[in-house]
Amino acid sequence: MGDFSGKNFLIIGGSSGIGLKLSRELIDKGAGIEVWSRSRPEELSELNLKHTVVDITSDIGDVQFSENLDGLVYCPGTISLGQFKRLTLEQFRTDFEVNFLGAVRVIQHVEKALKKGNGASIVLFSTVAVQTGMMFHTSIAAAKGAVEGFVRSLAAEYAPAHIRVNAIAPSITDTPLSAKMLERDKQRQASAERHPLGRIGDTSDMASGAMFLLSSDSDWITGQILHIDGGISALR
Repeated sequence: MGDFSGKNFLIIGGSSGIGLKLSRELIDKGAGIEVWSRSRPEELSELNLKHTVVDITSDIGDVQFSENLDGLVYCPGTISLGQFKRLTLEQFRTDFEVNFLGAVRVIQHVEKALKKGNGASIVLFSTVAVQTGMMFHTSIAAAKGAVEGFVRSLAAEYAPAHIRVNAIAPSITDTPLSAKMLERDKQRQASAERHPLGRIGDTSDMASGAMFLLSSDSDWITGQILHIDGGISALR
């Protein structure tokens, strides 16, 4: 899948879950990786990458990065489920800040480095709940809906600079973020059975999708939302 040797990628939220899996895959393919995350877990010490502790919900104006970036992947997210009447405005604000405004903040900060790349790629994350109405998902679906609209508009704006902008829309994936939803065997089984392919997502599923969107194999794809969701958004 493409040639990643000598390429530089910035992974936001690359210290766990999908971001960590993707960092490992890219390093194995010879890419240079920079990771920004709120903490530095032990797993990162084993990898050949540059790590910076960054809170993307605050000012990042002084954060340093490579002068040339071939790609950016924004992985931070939230899972805020609950009845609409019980969700506070603060919860909506938090979901919007982490899932959408953080991405805006980062992309504006590193834009010049992306434009120096030879056809750079930006990959964001949405959710299956944007296009498939699901109970108790109002806050996260609204925040990720903003991400999808942003992807299409930014892709149009960046196309003349040959920067591609796409997003992945997963269904539930086995990551630390979803641990509470999958902690019991019955929960895990029920989640698996809701999907036509009969299982929940794995970090390798999402990392593979991101690898494709970062690679030259997808250099004629932009402004798209890639549904990696076990068929739940399209099949009944």
